Amino acid sequence: MPWGNGGGRGRGGSPRPDDLEDLLRRSQDKLRQVMPGGGGRPGSLRFLLVAVIIAVAAFFAFTFRVDPDELGIVMRFGKPVRSEPPGLHFRQPYPIEEVRLPKVTRQNIIEIGMRSSEVSRGVLRVPEESLMLTGDENIVDINFVVFWRIKDATKYLFNIQKPEVTVKEVAESAMRDIVGQSNIQPLLTGARQKTEQAVQKLMQNVLDFYGAGVSIDQVQLQKVDPPSQVIDAFRDVQAARADKERLQNEAGSYANRVVPEARGEAERILQGAIAYKEQTVAEATGQAARFLKVFDEYKKAPEVTRKRMYLETMERVLGNADKIILDSKGGRAAAPFLPLDQLQRHKEEGR
Repeated sequence: MPWGNGGGRGRGGSPRPDDLEDLLRRSQDKLRQVMPGGGGRPGSLRFLLVAVIIAVAAFFAFTFRVDPDELGIVMRFGKPVRSEPPGLHFRQPYPIEEVRLPKVTRQNIIEIGMRSSEVSRGVLRVPEESLMLTGDENIVDINFVVFWRIKDATKYLFNIQKPEVTVKEVAESAMRDIVGQSNIQPLLTGARQKTEQAVQKLMQNVLDFYGAGVSIDQVQLQKVDPPSQVIDAFRDVQAARADKERLQNEAGSYANRVVPEARGEAERILQGAIAYKEQTVAEATGQAARFLKVFDEYKKAPEVTRKRMYLETMERVLGNADKIILDSKGGRAAAPFLPLDQLQRHKEEGR
């Protein structure tokens, strides 16, 4: 029988035998009802049933339907010859032509390292998939999902034997490759997006090399943690590393504040020393010039110059001292010096 070859629409586009038998049985009951005399002659009824069976079999044998999310791939003697868009189409009966109906618009999801459970409403861990070795010889526990769709239905159906298994294995292999080239610290912190993009690119390259006809839409990391057995130790390491960075930042801030202050203070001292040097040199130069001038005058009139120098020196020394006048001509009496300027000042203060 033409409808007994495929076991459903997935292979030849024909209904299942049970459905067809039920349809024929209901058609036979309706024919008995509409026949005159409650059923008519057995020969006429049998002829009508055979005609209906042949018409139904011919319809399903020569047509197939493609749903909106599918693409019909028609094979003639096992070789793909054409593809049909959604709708009702004609074909030659099996085994001449056979139809495959892959869902080309549906986005498929593959989970690596975990399995979503609708029964327990949670996630089941798969450690043999999630535990991976990093480039710095640490172990990291990674759960991720891959979103993919069919981009070439012919390649998808005929180039690889188990497409979904192939995509899953390529995803796990690509993630292990990228993780094996990375250190654990970037994976745990800021390199998630970079890792996702690298895995997606590597997966697409491998699947294109296989001719799988698959397009990788996105790779999404769900969890990136150290193994549960050592997660507390990793958290301590993270805290210590954060403290180290904080102390380094504080030390850098202190250095940025103290070093400029020290440089400014050093520059101030240096400038003060330079000014003191210039002042001292200028004063010494002036004193030397004055001495040379006095010396020139001394050479012209030594006696007068000595006396003038003596008087100027005594004026500077005794200018602010109390004075006592001694009589040098035979007497021992001493008479205090009468400071007229002080008497004048006292007189002015007494007014």
